[in-house]
Amino acid sequence: MATTRKTTQTRAKPQPKPQPKPRSEPEAKPRPEPEAEPKPRPQSLRTVAVSAARELAELIGHTPESIVAVEKRDEGWLVQVQVVEARRIPATTDILAVYEVEVGEDGAVTGYRRADRYVRGRIQE
Repeated sequence: MATTRKTTQTRAKPQPKPQPKPRSEPEAKPRPEPEAEPKPRPQSLRTVAVSAARELAELIGHTPESIVAVEKRDEGWLVQVQVVEARRIPATTDILAVYEVEVGEDGAVTGYRRADRYVRGRIQE
């Protein structure tokens, strides 16, 4: 005859939850003094010229043909952009214009104006 052995299972007693440690007042850390605003990084001539031409295109609705001149000034930049205002056949009769775009030290366009308007075949001095 086979004997069967009875096993008794013991249940593990639940562990008490650890009590949180009482919080002490945080030490007051000295606040860092506000730093002076960093000066804007100088922009390259190319970056200024290309962004001015793009923004001008959005403002006037004509695609820039070329950047004619870029000049650094005391308070920013002056960029001259050539634009085809009216395409004609033959192309030598296209109406072109030169716009002067003023750009601030931060690279934002602050103003523009049409400085000249002419037919493509005209000789400029």
